[in-house]
Amino acid sequence: MTERLRDGALDFARQVFDDIYAFSQDPVIGVSRQGYGPIENKVHEYIKDWGRKLNLEEKVDRAGNLFLTLPGKNRDLPCYMTGSHGDSVPQGGHYDGLAGVVAGLTALWWMRHVHFQPERDVVLVVFRMEESSWFGKAYVGSLAMTGQLTPEDLALKHRNKDQTLAEAMREAGFDPKEILRKDPTIDLKHIAAFTELHIEQGPTLDSRSKERVGIVTGIRGNFRHKACKCIGVTAHSGAVNKEFRHDAVMAMGHLLVNMDKHWDEWLARGEDLVFTMGVFKTGVSSAIAIIPGEVTFSIDIRSLSRDTLIRFHKLLEAECAVIATDRGVKFEFDRLLVCEEASVDPALAAHLTKAAKIAGIPVMPIPSGAGHDSAVLANLGVPVTMIFVANQNGSHNPHEQMKLEDFMLGTEVLATAIMTYDQKE
Repeated sequence: MTERLRDGALDFARQVFDDIYAFSQDPVIGVSRQGYGPIENKVHEYIKDWGRKLNLEEKVDRAGNLFLTLPGKNRDLPCYMTGSHGDSVPQGGHYDGLAGVVAGLTALWWMRHVHFQPERDVVLVVFRMEESSWFGKAYVGSLAMTGQLTPEDLALKHRNKDQTLAEAMREAGFDPKEILRKDPTIDLKHIAAFTELHIEQGPTLDSRSKERVGIVTGIRGNFRHKACKCIGVTAHSGAVNKEFRHDAVMAMGHLLVNMDKHWDEWLARGEDLVFTMGVFKTGVSSAIAIIPGEVTFSIDIRSLSRDTLIRFHKLLEAECAVIATDRGVKFEFDRLLVCEEASVDPALAAHLTKAAKIAGIPVMPIPSGAGHDSAVLANLGVPVTMIFVANQNGSHNPHEQMKLEDFMLGTEVLATAIMTYDQKE
């Protein structure tokens, strides 16, 4: 058969994307697939249905992660695994996470279509709850799969309702006590390779006319705080002169300006670093005639270097201490959430590059600014790579886009890498 995957599997991939979009639209805008919520459950059930149509073996682990397996000729060999997550951020885009799930499913569909049986098992995994936006914890499915969740993680509260992560898991049909077990749900040594396809969540690939697919060189880790506080004194805006104020908003403005300057300085000397303070809330008593006495804020620091993360976080704490003294306020930090940085496997990355060449698809090396489930596996010794495909309008927003022709190029690289993995040189 001379038909190319990018042409022969196009209608299949389009159908899967369209079907899932139809039941996951948010009533206001974008899509909302909460981890351990009813729409994420529907995604898993939908993918299961396709697994049965393709006669794939099905397994669901104690955390709800889904595994579909195309049996290989030699089932004693470690498998080639691919996949991503089925959840989204609130009112987010359709393709973050889902692209990797559909890519893996499309690759399996293609292998059935061309009657290809791999030498080893090929496994599609659909992870639960990769996004941190709902409960403040990222990579929940892959961490649960590898026995790394803690009781503190499951005690985290939902972003806008009185529900813990443990309660959401129980509502979705899973036992939180089982999810907290420390033994992995699968044998990690039985994974020869893991490749996750994902949209690029920045503009680099979309700015290229030739290379619309990227081979990832590394995955940034992050230090996060979900809800820190700057506490001052609430007072009348007209009756208190400046020298007597303890204004939490002004203190936060001071902190933002200082940290932005530090960020520029660190970038100028070549450090890999991104810094975001993305959620701000003034106290419930806030009003136009009131000096704000409290601000709650989030922190997100990312880098390929753990040392950079540690030092920049210490700098942030030092700046808070100085500003607290200068402005008569107090800073309170909540629990530090850590996601480890990760390296890709050089040999597997070289294999992906070779697969792209076989398929006649131009690719470029590119770092991952965002974190992914791949990082969890990489840091436990699993050989990991990632494929990025171009998308438009960024990510984590309802206007996220991805041209299907770009997706099919990345999927063809993935399928070619899997199908040629055991071919001798």
